[in-house]
Amino acid sequence: MEYLRAFLIGGGICVIGQIILDRTQWTPAHILVSFLTLGVILGGLGLYEPLVEYGGAGAKVPISGFGYALSQGAIKGATTKGVIGAFTGGLEATAGGIAAAILFGYAMAIIFNPKTKD
Repeated sequence: MEYLRAFLIGGGICVIGQIILDRTQWTPAHILVSFLTLGVILGGLGLYEPLVEYGGAGAKVPISGFGYALSQGAIKGATTKGVIGAFTGGLEATAGGIAAAILFGYAMAIIFNPKTKD
């Protein structure tokens, strides 16, 4: 059941993104930034937490889940370290994901021959 809920929540987020991409003039960058910002806002307001509890990884893996993690890290940092923690907490909470993205991106650039689009 856990896998089905993760699939439904994660798939639902992706379907929303695809509908926006198909029916508007937004670029993928616009959608990514919007989903990230929405994840931060909903996470800060406590409205993203029910999605995480219900969908698990289906809510945490998309870019909106990264925004949620940033907001939760900032809130936790602000409560423990004050104003400075509000700025550093998000980065502390997501450092592993950021490091993995950089490492795997670099590895793929070495393994494969990156080309520009013509």
